[in-house]
Amino acid sequence: MSIGHTLLGLLESGPRHGYDLKRAFDEHFGHDRPLHYGQVYSTMSRLLKNGLVEVDSVEAGAGPERKRYAITDAGVTDVAQWLGRPEKPEPYLQSTLYTKVVLALMTERDAAELLDTQRAEHLRLMRGLTERKRKGDLADQLICDHALFHLEADLRWLELTAARLDRLADSVRE
Repeated sequence: MSIGHTLLGLLESGPRHGYDLKRAFDEHFGHDRPLHYGQVYSTMSRLLKNGLVEVDSVEAGAGPERKRYAITDAGVTDVAQWLGRPEKPEPYLQSTLYTKVVLALMTERDAAELLDTQRAEHLRLMRGLTERKRKGDLADQLICDHALFHLEADLRWLELTAARLDRLADSVRE
């Protein structure tokens, strides 16, 4: 996720302090990984340097001065372009699990056991996500659905690989 673009998008509704940006980010997007204050302020500093935000006002207080940031026209354009670009689809199991299966076969280890262990781990995670989805609000339900759909695809791959394990073993041992 692009933290900078997300903070810019949050600023489109109006100027905010760094604390308010962090709170809004965490509420909407940071359920599993909240932002650190340092991340917010370093990102805002970079956005300010790049002309995508400006300091709307500075308030003196008991502690350090509080800057209120506003998005610039260039920032609005940048968010619009970012939103309009499709994300590159990412393979989730990528090649790590495939590599483990092939290496297990090449070294005469039990690849079926490796697949069973991975299947059990996927199912454990899916149970946890299903429970979280059941108890969560709409945003949490959608996030959990996204993860569950990917895990279901992974499980299909695990089953397919298990069914083809003998053929794969023959091909890697040649």
